[in-house]
Amino acid sequence: MNMMENSKTKNIITAIALSLVLASCKAPMATVIKDEVKENIPQNFNQEEQQDANNNSGTTPWRQFFTDPNLVTLIETALKNNQELLITLQEIEIAKSGVLAKKGRLTPTVSAGIGAGLKKAGRYTSEGAGDATTQIEPGKEMPDPLGNFEAGLNASWEIDIWKKLRTEKESAVAHYLSTVEGKNFVLSNLIEEVADNYYELLALDNQLDIIQQYIKLQQRALEISKIQKEAAAATELAVKKFEAELAKSKAAEYTIRQQITEKENEINALLGRYPQPIVRTKENFMSTIPPTVYTGIPSQLLANRPDIKRAELELKASKLDVEAARKEFYPSLEISATLGLEAFKPSYLVKLPESIAYNLVGELAGPLINKSAIKANFQTADAKQVQALYEYDKTILNAYLDVANLMSKVKNIDQYYQLKSQETKALDQSIDIANQLFRNSRADYLEVLLNQRDALDAKMELIEAKQKQLSTVVDIYKSLGGGWK
Repeated sequence: MNMMENSKTKNIITAIALSLVLASCKAPMATVIKDEVKENIPQNFNQEEQQDANNNSGTTPWRQFFTDPNLVTLIETALKNNQELLITLQEIEIAKSGVLAKKGRLTPTVSAGIGAGLKKAGRYTSEGAGDATTQIEPGKEMPDPLGNFEAGLNASWEIDIWKKLRTEKESAVAHYLSTVEGKNFVLSNLIEEVADNYYELLALDNQLDIIQQYIKLQQRALEISKIQKEAAAATELAVKKFEAELAKSKAAEYTIRQQITEKENEINALLGRYPQPIVRTKENFMSTIPPTVYTGIPSQLLANRPDIKRAELELKASKLDVEAARKEFYPSLEISATLGLEAFKPSYLVKLPESIAYNLVGELAGPLINKSAIKANFQTADAKQVQALYEYDKTILNAYLDVANLMSKVKNIDQYYQLKSQETKALDQSIDIANQLFRNSRADYLEVLLNQRDALDAKMELIEAKQKQLSTVVDIYKSLGGGWK
């Protein structure tokens, strides 16, 4: 009879285990994704020119790329104090903790504890009746109420039979590495922002010098117009026009001064500090020659740009998340065990081996019906996987377009700067000629004013062209993946 009962029990367990395995076979399949953008990346940025794979400015450390000592000092300060960078560093720590948490699930959990309790069973219950007729020792009945004192170890462990926990850990590692690349991307952006704002500040300094020179020129023209009026060689209208132009220039001077203050504070904000003067040398700004930038080939962006590497790692993590979510449909095996001392009286705890108590349980469990929550989790992970692929493709495409656009901009801004230089020289000469003719009453005051305005605009635009020339080189350096090394 016992053999028949044992056989039935084994058959029941086998049937349950088989049903769990069969149920797990119905786990849905993940969406198969193909990365066509990465596979079809062009061989060159410009089809008319061949790039050299051995020359790539994106691999140049930023300390070698930037030679202005004042700018280098500002960047060093920003790398120590910038709040956005500090926030990103904490995201790395959070992701690192996530890896440790997933790794911890692969090992057994062991805890120690002690407990005490008191229980009274009803006399007319099977437990109460049994206790009432039981003697602990000859002549010693079971106490009523019955105490319970225990101390021991508890252990539980989920056996990773489907490697679900290992997959979750690998996903956490990929996410952690993506936060590291995210930090590198913040570094690259921060260096670009500091450099761009620094060059904009130098441009404003030079524009302020130009407007002050222009004010002095207008003051002399105003004095000449007053003298000519007294000599009846000019009218009151000419004097008022020169006065209005002088007032307009002085107002522009204060506008530039305000822009300088705001730009200094913008740099201070990037440096994570309260407003203070920005140390700089403005005298050599217009003679600064931008460094030559070598682009390498497009496929090198995949290894050099931290935002692409971050998107790639997030894609890897999302694929692992889908795999782990799919394994939730499989049955899980958990083992729990306890080992310790237990007695209804504290003094009996030291009586060995009678007070020793242990328990060992293995449980195989899996979902059979009502899997909507697991299905929803899987579908969410699958959709995020596809979303991560699109994000990765978008990052690659934008990176390629950034470099292609900036390569064209570098060439065009150089030509623009050369032509503006020619325009400025010609207008400077025309100002001298117009002033000479005005002194000799051979030119109208409007000719003098128009020449002065054109010359001022041209010089302002020339300074802006120099700033764009320098900033464009910084932007393409960052777009190639430079700045974080």
